Amino acid sequence: MFVRATKGKDTMTISDLELDSSKSIDLTNRRKEKAGSVACEGLITTYHEYCRNTSIHGVQYLGEWERPFRERIFWLFVFLISIYGCSTLIQSAYTKWTETPVIVSFAEKSTPVWNIPFPAVTVCSETKRVLKQKGKETTYADLYSQFSEDMRASRVFRPENVSAVEMEEFRTLLHVCNTQIIEEDIPLIAGDDLDYFDVLQRMLPQFDRYFFYCRWLSRFGECETFFRKTLTEEGICYTFNGLRATEIYRDDTYQYQHSGERLEMENISSQHTPWTLETGYALDSNVETFPARVLSAGARSGIFLVLQSFKQEVDYACRGPVQGFKVLLHAPDDVPQVSKQFVRIPMGKEVLIAVKPNMITMSSGIAEYHPIRRQCFLSHERSLRFFKVYTESNCQLECLANFTLTKCGCVKFSMPRTMDMPVCGEDKITCYDRAERELLVREFKRVRALNAARENSRGVESACNCMPACTSLVYNTEISQANFDLEEMLVADGDTEFLKEYPGSQMSRLSIYFKQSQFITSKRSELYGMTEFLANCGGIFGLFMGFSILSLVEMIYHFTLRLFTNLKRLVKG
Repeated sequence: MFVRATKGKDTMTISDLELDSSKSIDLTNRRKEKAGSVACEGLITTYHEYCRNTSIHGVQYLGEWERPFRERIFWLFVFLISIYGCSTLIQSAYTKWTETPVIVSFAEKSTPVWNIPFPAVTVCSETKRVLKQKGKETTYADLYSQFSEDMRASRVFRPENVSAVEMEEFRTLLHVCNTQIIEEDIPLIAGDDLDYFDVLQRMLPQFDRYFFYCRWLSRFGECETFFRKTLTEEGICYTFNGLRATEIYRDDTYQYQHSGERLEMENISSQHTPWTLETGYALDSNVETFPARVLSAGARSGIFLVLQSFKQEVDYACRGPVQGFKVLLHAPDDVPQVSKQFVRIPMGKEVLIAVKPNMITMSSGIAEYHPIRRQCFLSHERSLRFFKVYTESNCQLECLANFTLTKCGCVKFSMPRTMDMPVCGEDKITCYDRAERELLVREFKRVRALNAARENSRGVESACNCMPACTSLVYNTEISQANFDLEEMLVADGDTEFLKEYPGSQMSRLSIYFKQSQFITSKRSELYGMTEFLANCGGIFGLFMGFSILSLVEMIYHFTLRLFTNLKRLVKG
């Protein structure tokens, strides 16, 4: 039975509709097959054209169908080996670029000494306390002897016939004398909390008796016009040409509040842009600047000191058998740490210190690198809690102060601190001495553990995070000395009054100067920048495959524009 549909004059059965639908589907399928065939043919045609015309070595053999199959397999194998070799070497170049992008090498030109400041000179006398009335005051040796007895016998130290002032001085001397001999179980010492800085000032030897004579740049003057007091771990010392505490420490620190008055030679700095190690001296600065600099090498362009001590004032129980002075040369923006590195100035000697600067600068190209990659900090990249100026030494000192505070609940009197941080008493001496050792061990173990875990050492960041400053300055020294016989010199001069005025006098002379007028600086610069990395990659590609930027353009061209043209031609055909 057929069902007819009528519309005007046209009449269509259901079977006719089904026949037309199958024809439409067949036509669509044929069109799809033709389009797929055209696309495949176009792709194959484009591939053959690319193989014939490309500049990449070996690819042309892969597109020659008339070539034996075994030869094409051989060239495919060679091509894949070339790609593997390229990938391996490029991976090695990329690793080198990311992990060792910076090299320290010699600068192209030498640097004159007037481009850098004369070293800051910190001088510390080994005489920490002068008895005002010899024989009437209790010496440190007497008190320490009784202290040692009480340490073994009881837990409280209560000496007899000792004034409160003498007791304060003894408690202070325990921190600056030989702390290594103090046992861990120190007895309790009665007394209030001390301001050790004030007590140290009270005990100081008279400055003009110990710093007898000074000369700077062939100009004679009183030493007090050149030196300022500096609080160090060995007590109060005197620093020449160092930045003031207000320029190094932050405003809320104890050291900032006890910075003292400005020296006459420091007033020069207010007339010009402040000096920093990164920027150096201002272009409009005069010859006389602060920090001070010299224009040439030699002893006449340096500082000359005559240092004096007195036999009757030497306290061997405090500082041991070696007496005299300690001298530290450091950058003006570094806080002196005298116990770490120093030059010993014995009495009865003339000591000459020839200075050889070792300066490392930085090229502008590596400023954009991450500090871990370049292994140094710019001044604005690492902010310190106690210091305005970042140096590796200042950072390490701050880290030690923080670690000591965490471990002992207090800090040593000489460490940087805020006004509200507790200062360690005598019962914490062994604690803060041990803290320094434990901090070093902790840093060592941490870095070693990271290296053992196959972390690259250049990417290791210590807990203190105290990498070197990108611009740093260290003063190396060459030391020579000779005997200085004061008594024989006075006899030769016929001077019989000097030893009457200064009984027991012992003298030493110290001269510090630059050894050479020019020196070679080191420079951090790019070992592997983006340009070098791309050039290396291009060389590897060219060596293995003959590949270049134009080869990449060829590939893009053939499989976009050329493919479209071939497809369009085949469709029309």
